[in-house]
Amino acid sequence: MPQKTIKNNERLARQIKERRTELGLTIEEAAQKAGVGTKTWCRYESGESIREDKCKGICKALNWFAFPDQHDEEGNVSLKDYRNHELWSSFLEENYGSYAAMAFAVGSELLGDHISEDLQKLSSMPRASHIGQLSFSMLSDDLPDQFLPLYDYDFLYRMKCALNELCNRAGAGLPIIAHSVMQELILYLCCEEANAFVELCGDKTLQEESEVSTDWAFDLFDDMDIIDCLYSGLYLPQDHTYHFLHWDDMQFYMDDTD
Repeated sequence: MPQKTIKNNERLARQIKERRTELGLTIEEAAQKAGVGTKTWCRYESGESIREDKCKGICKALNWFAFPDQHDEEGNVSLKDYRNHELWSSFLEENYGSYAAMAFAVGSELLGDHISEDLQKLSSMPRASHIGQLSFSMLSDDLPDQFLPLYDYDFLYRMKCALNELCNRAGAGLPIIAHSVMQELILYLCCEEANAFVELCGDKTLQEESEVSTDWAFDLFDDMDIIDCLYSGLYLPQDHTYHFLHWDDMQFYMDDTD
């Protein structure tokens, strides 16, 4: 699906520049934090349109949750834009609502892009380098802190393969069930990426089109163990179900057929 853009304007361009200056960042530093080129950042500050997949990086660089006062109609996200998407999951739609199907399609694309970007950067670094050593990574703040040094090229490649497997199931209309922590983590991150994407659009269209459940991933897991175990500041011993050593183990809902 072609990348959508958010129409920039003089007001937003000025806010981006003022915020960068307020934070004491040079254009080069801001661009690096956002994961874009210096010339691209200069275009943002001159008022040119911004690709929606770049918005999260810009907001991260500027310590914004979302662009201020951005409610332009060109940023609207509509379910009808995604119903024919190759990753639209009829299983998610039927069981968890149309927003869940849209969120997986959007979130899996964004997550896949972030993984590919970090894989490319790590491929030119020494073996055992991890995403915490990159100058910029969209994944470093989203993955559990305890295991940061273990997020190397091999891990990201396994993560990419697991994501592709879920995407293939979604495209084929097959059930999507999280049998492993890795699969739970991917679905949770897809959910979070999509929610952030919709928030950045500053749009209420989805609420009008569908009964929205932004927590559909937890409904699918039937618990919030991934949050309680991986994102609550607990230290996990090696024998814990959610320890990194067991992320690829098939250990959930193994009696169910899919």
